[in-house]
Amino acid sequence: MACDRSIGPARVPGGGTLHYNPPMRAPSERQTRQRQAIRDAIADAGMPLSPREILEHAQTRIEGLGMATVYRTLRLLVESGIIVPVEIPGDSPRFELTGKGHHHHFFCRRCERVFEVDGCPGDFASLAPKGFTLDGHELVLFGTCASCGPGSPSTSCPVPHKHGRSCRH
Repeated sequence: MACDRSIGPARVPGGGTLHYNPPMRAPSERQTRQRQAIRDAIADAGMPLSPREILEHAQTRIEGLGMATVYRTLRLLVESGIIVPVEIPGDSPRFELTGKGHHHHFFCRRCERVFEVDGCPGDFASLAPKGFTLDGHELVLFGTCASCGPGSPSTSCPVPHKHGRSCRH
C-alpha cells in the first residue's frame, strides 16, 4: 500500500529508477540569503528537523536569523511543495524535503531527534476494519537511537532538548 506521498522514485521501463528532485525555490519566491540558509539546513540535515533545529543550523550561515523568519519560510516551502511536515504524535512537526519516496520515521525518546526509516513492512489493508478502504498510512517507530543507546561512546547527547535537560547515558 502506497503512502500519501506519491512523489518519489518511479520505475522506468527497461529498469532503473527515476527520482523526483524538487526545486529549491518556489516559482513566486523571492530569493534571499535567509531563505537559502533555511532550505540548505533542511537539505543538508538528511533527517526531519524541528523549526528550532532549522534555526540553529541556519544561524551558522546567517547571524541574527529569527524564528519568525523560519516559520514564514517553512510555510512558504510547504505551500510550494518543496518540503513536507513530518507529524510525530504528541510532538511538534518536523520538516523534510519532498521527493524522498515512501519511507517512515524513528523517534528517539532520549534526544528527541527523528530519523528516516527506508522501506515499509508491507500491506496494511488487512488490518483495516471490515468494509473499510485503506488509502494510505504513516508509521512512526519509537525507541532509543544508536547515539543515545547503551554502550554509546558519548556521555551526553549532542542535541539540545526542548525540555532543557540532557540525556542520561
